[in-house]
Amino acid sequence: MAPPADSGVTVVVVAGGDPPTPAEVARLPVDPIVVAADAGLDHAVAAGLAVAVAVGDMDSMSPEGLAAAKRSGTRIERHPADKDQTDLELALELASRLADSVIVIGAGGGRLDHLIGNLAVLASPRWTGVDVEAWLGNARAVVVRHHRSLDVEPGATVSLFALGGPARVTASGLAWPLDDEILDPLSSRGVSNRATASSAAVSVSEGVILAVIP
Repeated sequence: MAPPADSGVTVVVVAGGDPPTPAEVARLPVDPIVVAADAGLDHAVAAGLAVAVAVGDMDSMSPEGLAAAKRSGTRIERHPADKDQTDLELALELASRLADSVIVIGAGGGRLDHLIGNLAVLASPRWTGVDVEAWLGNARAVVVRHHRSLDVEPGATVSLFALGGPARVTASGLAWPLDDEILDPLSSRGVSNRATASSAAVSVSEGVILAVIP
């Protein structure tokens, strides 16, 4: 049984986009709880990750992968193909109940509409209270609801995007800091800031921010 949400456990969600790279797998916590979103099951198994739960309509995972998962004791949560949520959204819904920190890998690649939908669902208010971030190839997308300290290399690009509406933001450790200022979702003002130290602090008093660190 999974630990309660207050135990500090990180859940890794493997989506069905790009397979996780060896470098991404090496950065994951030791022996993480892994939730696979449909074809993410095949990606997770190929990467050597033990999957606790596979969720989705199972239309894109391989029959061999599904059979192997059942034999290994992976719990399968099958949903109808005609559903209102993507497989990643279903996986996040489950993961948010298991831990207080979620890392999504494999959410990039493939169709542009899937990528846009995946980035949007990361900021759903249903995950309030859960630290969520996605690793997308050579970039990280970190959801900031209240306060997050971002580990960055000095000189790295940091872009801040308001999602769902305007966000009131204070940010330090950047070449162009923000002091209780409004970022609008229909503006490019937060794009291509630059880290001046090994950590940047972002606080949001209203709204939600997606911090993208290439």
